[in-house]
Amino acid sequence: MTKVAIVILNWNGAKMLRKYLPTVMKFSCGEADVYVADNASTDESLDLLASSFPDCKTIRLERNWGFADGYNKALRQIEAQYYLLLNSDVEVTHHWLTPMIEFMDSHPDTAACQPKLLSVSDKDCFEYAGACGGFIDRYGYPFCRGRIFETVERDNGQYDYRQEILWASGAAMMVRAADYWNAGGLDGRFFAHNEEIDLCWRLRLQGRKIYCIPESYVYHVGGGTLPKGNPMKTFLNFRNNLTMLYKCLPENELRHVMRVRWWLDYLAAFQMLLLKHSPGDFKAVWQARRAFAKWKKDFRQDRAEIQSGATAKEITGRTSFSLLWQYYAKGKKQFSDL
Repeated sequence: MTKVAIVILNWNGAKMLRKYLPTVMKFSCGEADVYVADNASTDESLDLLASSFPDCKTIRLERNWGFADGYNKALRQIEAQYYLLLNSDVEVTHHWLTPMIEFMDSHPDTAACQPKLLSVSDKDCFEYAGACGGFIDRYGYPFCRGRIFETVERDNGQYDYRQEILWASGAAMMVRAADYWNAGGLDGRFFAHNEEIDLCWRLRLQGRKIYCIPESYVYHVGGGTLPKGNPMKTFLNFRNNLTMLYKCLPENELRHVMRVRWWLDYLAAFQMLLLKHSPGDFKAVWQARRAFAKWKKDFRQDRAEIQSGATAKEITGRTSFSLLWQYYAKGKKQFSDL
């Protein structure tokens, strides 16, 4: 069995593979097998892999399964102790794997970890999607060490210590294979967005730990598939976030949180329409709430199983406060201010 399998999910990403896969091959091959799982690309991705990256293993999926189920389909074909889910737009660094492998080996109670994520465009700045480890507030709003909403901090070493977190970014997440499958893997119904937070929350409910290991760092482009401001991204984020809350919230919080989110979501929709002049995003929020209401019944069994199997009552990384209140009312724009 392979110890570490780095798995890059690709869909029409030849440009990204050409630019960033060389660093993965250069700085990883001594410690891991590298796979590209292709979601039925129609560009030159497969030809590029065959001609330029003969040492990279290729898994061909028969259609575009999205991020979540694409990984599930690919990982079922790989035997490894640790999976490392890696976006195709990540530039890795020398010895980036070693700190994470050593930490996972010496902490059997840990299910997953992530490196510090910095921006490719400004390498002294955190990257939006994951930064230095993820948290979530009472009402389901995710944030990170180094990023709250649209405020992204510069990296001055302020978070250069290992931290237990609630979620590790799917841009670069090492996860113990046994834990991945014990938790049911990524929820393929999500397609993309919030799927790694959902998985990590389920792992935390099972009593497993998740960490950020900042001695390991990588550079991430971010937004390569669906950039910010894309209505489909807005739709998926809102629908999937509500679904995650429905699945994972304890019974004594569910009704209150969902009631508050009803008001907050429609407030956000009108803000997008009136202040940001984005009717597409406004419509996407309304459609997301309708879609959640329609498919909520499909997740009743999931919720029952998750809640009945939960062993952890206090979840590190989930706060009791409202992030919106802290950010907009109190002006706390950085993680260290909270």
